[in-house]
Amino acid sequence: MMMNIHWLKAVVDFGILGLLALMGFLALWAYFERLLFFRRVDLRRYRHREELQIDLTKRVDLIASIGSSAPYVGLLGTVLGILITFYLLGQTRQMDAGSIMSSLALALKATAMGLVVAIPSMLFYNHLSRKIEVLLGRWEVLQNDAA
Repeated sequence: MMMNIHWLKAVVDFGILGLLALMGFLALWAYFERLLFFRRVDLRRYRHREELQIDLTKRVDLIASIGSSAPYVGLLGTVLGILITFYLLGQTRQMDAGSIMSSLALALKATAMGLVVAIPSMLFYNHLSRKIEVLLGRWEVLQNDAA
């Protein structure tokens, strides 16, 4: 069983934190991709609001999903890390307070990483949502001017 615990520890250390790193990278990539698209979008080429809205909102849901789920992924890593710590404490019965505290602190790194990914992702999402509103408003002004 000790081998399974070390496997689980590796899953927490590399799997959960790796997943959070991937989620952070994807959120950052989608954010900058959308900003670049917004800078070059030609509002005059769209005849229907829905068509423009579809193009403007691509990948914005990815950022929102990452922002809302990253804390839960981090929490999962923390819970698993705490379970590992308690299991090892029960098996060895010789862990000193320093070892226990350092193991618990390391378990909390997953929650911290989840928040590090989630907070910027939600800021990105809110920023892009406002830019989408502005671009849709500019499109409506162009439509009114053309009529």
